[in-house]
Amino acid sequence: MSLTRKFVIPSLLLASLFVLGVWQDHLSNESVAQNGRSVPRFEVDPFWPQPLPNHWVMGNTIGIGIDERDHIFIVHRDTDDVFHSQELLLDRGFASCCTAAPPVLEFDQDGRLVNAWGGPSPSGEYEWPASNHGLEVAPNGDIWIGGNGGGDSHVVVFTRDGQYVRTIGEPGNGVDSNSDFHYSRVAEIAIDPGASEAYLADGYGNKRVAVVDLATGALKRFWGAYGNTPDDDADDSYTPGEPLPQQFRGPVHCAEPSNDGLVYVCDRGADRIQVFRPDGTFVKEGQVMPQTLGSGSTWDISFSPDEDQEFIYLADGSNMQVHILDRESLEHLYSFGDGGRMPGLFFGTHSIATDSDGNIYTTETYEGKRTQKFVFQGMTSLSQIRDGAPWPSSSRL
Repeated sequence: MSLTRKFVIPSLLLASLFVLGVWQDHLSNESVAQNGRSVPRFEVDPFWPQPLPNHWVMGNTIGIGIDERDHIFIVHRDTDDVFHSQELLLDRGFASCCTAAPPVLEFDQDGRLVNAWGGPSPSGEYEWPASNHGLEVAPNGDIWIGGNGGGDSHVVVFTRDGQYVRTIGEPGNGVDSNSDFHYSRVAEIAIDPGASEAYLADGYGNKRVAVVDLATGALKRFWGAYGNTPDDDADDSYTPGEPLPQQFRGPVHCAEPSNDGLVYVCDRGADRIQVFRPDGTFVKEGQVMPQTLGSGSTWDISFSPDEDQEFIYLADGSNMQVHILDRESLEHLYSFGDGGRMPGLFFGTHSIATDSDGNIYTTETYEGKRTQKFVFQGMTSLSQIRDGAPWPSSSRL
């Protein structure tokens, strides 16, 4: 070995070790900075909501929205098929309890029931969804409700007191992601009041985002994954670690406009959130819990109520959690909850909403059949957050 080579090899080794050390210091400093970041902290309110009257019980709670008074509206499924045989014994004349509550329930922030209404029209004036799914409150107080039953190719709109307003789309149609007149199993609705538009996560049948006029319900535009033209026959298979499908895997489970002119779309089956401009131009995407198969991880989102909407709150019904994300980077910061029946745990975390005070409200489908409130406790260092149920401190009980 030459003398030159003897010196070159150790020099390269020393240089490599130096670079490695600098990089490790960088990673360490980055980790420290991240752990010191301020994030919102929550505690479950185990006494919310207050008990329902009239021996009422809830079925699959499948949608949630909040109005300008911070009243919380939830929609649940009240049909016999979502209850076990022992749950509705009052209806069967076997016992003094129980019976299904009307499908739309309105609560105030303290959990008091304010109003209850909804269900099929006795006169046939409108067609109630076969399987109601998703609820949004418009700026004027109207309640928009979707559905993911087989013939639910429409959205129905009511006043906040349950008076019928209009039907958007045409009931009884099948899948056609390029249709100009009907939808297919709309999962969720969100409203952009500044543009007077409603975004439909369309949905369980179709594979698109559809935008309609808030006042008339007329379809204005639609798009598929990456802003592509929707294709119902395209391969939408998802395998973790493999290239993501160029069409929405589905269900398209949320489409939420932000304050700064972006639209965040939940492609549940591909564990991803895609971000668009309002005209359908693709901006970016991120995945959350990308190893999740089956029903996927990205079920519904809401934003923190600060002006910048710094955080995304993501309901994940497969992993039974709520994830806190940085909205700008889509980076996962932390999660709370776990599978279970006790307060602060979840069974099928389905829908999520945030009130003006920063409190989070969730719904649970499958056998969860409830809604929960998580009280905003202010900001804290990420390093102080603990996994699991965000149980209240003893001073609050």
